Amino acid sequence: MSNADIIIGEVLGTALLILLGAGVCAAVTLKKSKAQNAGWLAIAFGWGFAVLTAAYVAAGVSGAHLNPAVTLGLAIQGGTEWADVPLYIASEMVGAMLGAFLAWVTYYGQFKVHMADLANQPGAVEGPDDAKAGPVLGIFSTGPEIRKSVQNLLTEIIGTFALVIAILTQGLNGEGNGLGTLGVLITALVVVSIGLSLGGPTGYAINPARDLGPRIVHALLPLKGKGRSDWGYAWIPVVGPLVGAAVAGGLYNIALA
Repeated sequence: MSNADIIIGEVLGTALLILLGAGVCAAVTLKKSKAQNAGWLAIAFGWGFAVLTAAYVAAGVSGAHLNPAVTLGLAIQGGTEWADVPLYIASEMVGAMLGAFLAWVTYYGQFKVHMADLANQPGAVEGPDDAKAGPVLGIFSTGPEIRKSVQNLLTEIIGTFALVIAILTQGLNGEGNGLGTLGVLITALVVVSIGLSLGGPTGYAINPARDLGPRIVHALLPLKGKGRSDWGYAWIPVVGPLVGAAVAGGLYNIALA
């Protein structure tokens, strides 16, 4: 697998993942969206289908990691060369930021209406306020329902462990460096399951690029009244998934290889 394959597959695949994933969050959240208030089921299945679409596109090119935690787990398991890890992660971050930007472009009109309506409500404050998270940050990145760092970190570790151990134990292609055709479908269903079963406490980032890339885009976008990007929480959906993936990769080597 060449460096160009990794870059093209991971940038394109991760961009599609975030475009469709952030897209369903925008659809459920924003005013003047036909899917507003569709609920958690729509989000969980929307993210699952996003994984399905993105992984099918990238599987034959880069192995469809689409997630630094998956890349780390595969490197520990031995299916990915450690020398390729930085390129995978950098490509995933670029793709995640591109996908978040495209989701904003897609819903540009809805963002304007939504933010204008919030600004017109009694007591509204223009620009960043004192809240830890702005009113549309959840479209771009995750946040906890109960802000307890240890619990939030453990939730992300457990959710990512479930994802990565499922990937390591099935669906690897013949070279052992990513998802094969059947593995793409199974992994998408695993993501739906994690969303429905474990996603409630933190919004189940289970992917450092999925959270950090769009959070950076949120911080940079010219959205009046968007509020803060909650950088105090941002380390949890990065560290938690990496720890969960490392545990999954280590357990695979010790007990399942």
